[in-house]
Amino acid sequence: MDGEKNGIPVEVAMTYNNSFTENIQSYVNNISTYEGGTHLQGFRRGLTATLKKYAEESGMLSKLKFDIAGDDFREGMTAVISVKVQEPQFEGQTKTKLGNRDVNAAVSQSVSEMLTHYLEENPNEAKTIVNKVILAAQARHAARKAREMVQRKNVLSGTGLPGKLSDCADRNPENCEIYLVEGDSAGGTAKAGRDRNFQAILPLRGKILNVEKAMQHKIFDNEEIKNIYTALGVRVGTEEDSKALDTSNLRYHKIIIMCDADVDGSHIETLILTFFFRHMRELIEGGNIYIATPPLYLIKKGSSQRYAWSEEQRNEYIEELKGNGKESSVGIQRYKGLGEMNAIQLWDTTMNPEFRTLRRVTIDNAVESDRIFSMLMGDDVPPRREFIEKNAKYANIDV
Repeated sequence: MDGEKNGIPVEVAMTYNNSFTENIQSYVNNISTYEGGTHLQGFRRGLTATLKKYAEESGMLSKLKFDIAGDDFREGMTAVISVKVQEPQFEGQTKTKLGNRDVNAAVSQSVSEMLTHYLEENPNEAKTIVNKVILAAQARHAARKAREMVQRKNVLSGTGLPGKLSDCADRNPENCEIYLVEGDSAGGTAKAGRDRNFQAILPLRGKILNVEKAMQHKIFDNEEIKNIYTALGVRVGTEEDSKALDTSNLRYHKIIIMCDADVDGSHIETLILTFFFRHMRELIEGGNIYIATPPLYLIKKGSSQRYAWSEEQRNEYIEELKGNGKESSVGIQRYKGLGEMNAIQLWDTTMNPEFRTLRRVTIDNAVESDRIFSMLMGDDVPPRREFIEKNAKYANIDV
């Protein structure tokens, strides 16, 4: 759609899909404004008002017993908004947020007029869109109840700590760290190997829910996700701002994802990262999320042993332990799971702050990160297949 109001050209391309996330990109004079601004506010305002008016006049909202929120109209939407402004005023440190007040009304009116024409000319598509909005509202209402259950389930209620959390002794969050570990076997080894003064262990049962494909109330109903919220001490956002996260009572300043060094472990790691990116991004932006790096190999000869984190290291250590180029027996053990290590080995290689390697999770480009998570974890198969074909050679796969 394209139009013009008050001398401001407005172009909009938008589509709805079956996902539950909003993906809106905005531009001013062909410059990306990933922090949004008045043109994005105008788009949201025009979209909400127009769709709500159409839905009410069509009678499709008559049986709904609660109000529809702005987020409901944008769930599953992908859109690009582009405006041309003669004297743009940008805000923020990166100058990527538009501040011109007159643009808000111009975009809102333009979007309203263009969308009204589309809805009148395409009644079948309009009905499909409104049904999608109603479904989003019903899911949000169910999610509110699920969120309330998460809020009630805190570490001071009931029988104590959530799930199978083995807490640490220190109560200063700055000193404390929690390991999110897959399965009871690895959890038991980690619990035995940790320093309980400052290290907590939370075993997760199998693969957690893929939040990229799940409706919001399903996410908050998931037991493993509820345990993560409760263990960390953070509070989910309100119904008005479901993406906000209260981290004032965060119980651990290091949250470490520790999974097996195999394909399944990588998948679980990605599922957990998807959850943090979509629902606890504040923790990533605050530098609280880390990934543990367990070794891939143990190379032994007699009483000598080396741990290797790559194929190159493994080959180097094999040659080193052979010595002088002479053939001799060197034992090689491939760790496919944390449970294959004993507690001392796991501590020495992966949990001891003096020797371990932790990778801090950061967001260099929010737009690109959003695209990658949608591509890897969403419903659209062809882009994911293409990504796998291009990057398969880098995968850690045992043959």
